[in-house]
Amino acid sequence: MPHTKDDLPDALYSAAQVRDLDARLIGAGTPGFELMQRAARATWRALVRHWPTAHELTVVAGHGNNAGDGYLVAVLARRAGWPVRVLAAGDPQRLQGDARLAHAEALSEGVAIQAWSAQSELRGIVLDALLGTGLTGEVREPYASVIQAINASGLPVAAVDIPSGLCADTGRVLGVAVRADLTVTFIGLKLGLFTGDAADLIGDLVFNDLQASPEFFDGVAISARRLSPGNLPRLPARAPTAHKGQFGHVLLIGGDRGFGGAILLSAQSALRSGAGMVSVATRSEHVPAALARLPEAMVLGTSSANQLMGLLQKVSVLVVGPGLGQASWGRSLLSAAANAPLPQVWDADALNTLAEGHLRLPEACVITPHPGEAARLLGISTAAVQADRPAAAHALSKKYTAVVILKGAGSLIASPDGRLAVCHQGHPAMATAGLGDVLAGLVGALLAQGMTAFDAACLAVWLHANAGAEQGKSGRGLAASDLIPAIRQLLEEQAPCLK
Repeated sequence: MPHTKDDLPDALYSAAQVRDLDARLIGAGTPGFELMQRAARATWRALVRHWPTAHELTVVAGHGNNAGDGYLVAVLARRAGWPVRVLAAGDPQRLQGDARLAHAEALSEGVAIQAWSAQSELRGIVLDALLGTGLTGEVREPYASVIQAINASGLPVAAVDIPSGLCADTGRVLGVAVRADLTVTFIGLKLGLFTGDAADLIGDLVFNDLQASPEFFDGVAISARRLSPGNLPRLPARAPTAHKGQFGHVLLIGGDRGFGGAILLSAQSALRSGAGMVSVATRSEHVPAALARLPEAMVLGTSSANQLMGLLQKVSVLVVGPGLGQASWGRSLLSAAANAPLPQVWDADALNTLAEGHLRLPEACVITPHPGEAARLLGISTAAVQADRPAAAHALSKKYTAVVILKGAGSLIASPDGRLAVCHQGHPAMATAGLGDVLAGLVGALLAQGMTAFDAACLAVWLHANAGAEQGKSGRGLAASDLIPAIRQLLEEQAPCLK
C-alpha cells in the first residue's frame, strides 16, 4: 500500500467536483495560470524532497492542463540547473489557454522540447504530465505506448495530479496506467486515488490545496470521506459500575460441517472487541472445539432452526454467514435470522443465499461482500463491480436498504442515505483466508455496544485494516487470528475503556 501521509484531508471528490473547485478559485480572483504555477511549484518541491540526490528530469507531456503543469515543472528544473527536456506526446499546437502559456514559458527558458517517438530516451526522473483527471474512456495511442515505455523504463516516476490512465472517480485502470513512485495532487483529493487499482499505481501521495482557504470548501458537496483517526466514530468510555448486560449479546450463526473455524474466528473477534456476551450456534460436532477455544462463549449445538427460537429472544445482535454453507442446514438458520427484528451482520454464504432473491434483510443490517459476492447480489460481473466500486457500493446499499462494506483494496462503506466512506489502509499480507470472518465479528460487537450500522461499519473497517497493516509488517504468513489482539489494542487506543 502507498505510504500515504496522515495529514491528508478527509474529504474526497470526483474529478468534476475538483474542476468546479478550480473554477471557483479562478472566479474568486486567482488567475488560472497562477494556479498552474502553484501546482508546478508544489510538484517540484515534492519531487526534490522525494529524490534529494536526483539531478535530471524528463517530462512526458500531453496537450491539456496536466501538460501545462509539466512544462512549468520543466522550467523550475531548468532554473535549478538540472538537465531537463520535455517529450511531447501531445501536439503542442493543440495546447490552449494556460497550458499554452506554460509551453511558451518553457520555450523562453530554453527547455528542450521534442516530439515523442518510439526511439525517445527517458532519463533521470520521469514526470508523467500526460492525461490528468479528465480521462474517462480507454487510453488511446500514442499515449498507451508512452505509458508502457514509462513503466518499462525502470526509472523513478512522479505523476502530476494522478497517474495517467487511472480513473479519478473509480480507481480503475483505463486500459493501461502509469505506475508512479510519487503522485502530487491538487485542490481536492480524488476518490479514485484511494480505491480499486490505485494502491498499485500512486506510490507516495502528496497533497497541495494550492492555497485555497479551508472556508472555500464550506458547503461544497463531496463524493466520500476518507476514514482517518480524526473522524472515526468512537465508543464511549465505560462507567466504573458497568456490567456485561450493557454491552450487548451477540449471537453468531454458522459453521457447517467442514467450516467450523470460520464461525469461531468471528466469535473470538466479537468477544475481544467488547461485546458483553457472545453465543455461537453451530453444528453439534463443533461444540467441543468451540468450548476449548472460547470458554467465555455460550455454544449451542444446532441441528435445526427451531432450536434458535428461544435464543433469538435473548440476544441483541446477529452475525450470520461465516462458514454457514449453502446446504439446507444453513438456509434454514438464515431464514430464521431473516425473520428476527434485530440488527444483523450478513457475510459470506448468507450473502450468496440473499442473492437468490428469496429472503429480505431486516432493518439496520450491515452486509460485507467481497467483489464476487457483490457481483452476485447485483446480478452483474465481478469486473463490472471493480470497474466502478463506488457505484456498486451505492447500488447495493440502495437495493438492500443496508449499510454495505464492499471489501477489497480501498474498502468502501456505503449507507442508504448516500454517505460513502473509504478506508485505504491495509497490507498485502492480508490476502489470506479468515479475514472477513474477523471483520464480521468485529462489526457485530460494535453494533452490540450501541453504535449505528454506518458508524460500526466505518470503525470496524478502519480497525481491521490498520491492525492488518501493523501485523503485516512481519510479512507473509499472516493468520486471521493475528489481527484480533491488534484490533483490541487499536480500539483501546482510539477509545479508552476508562476516561
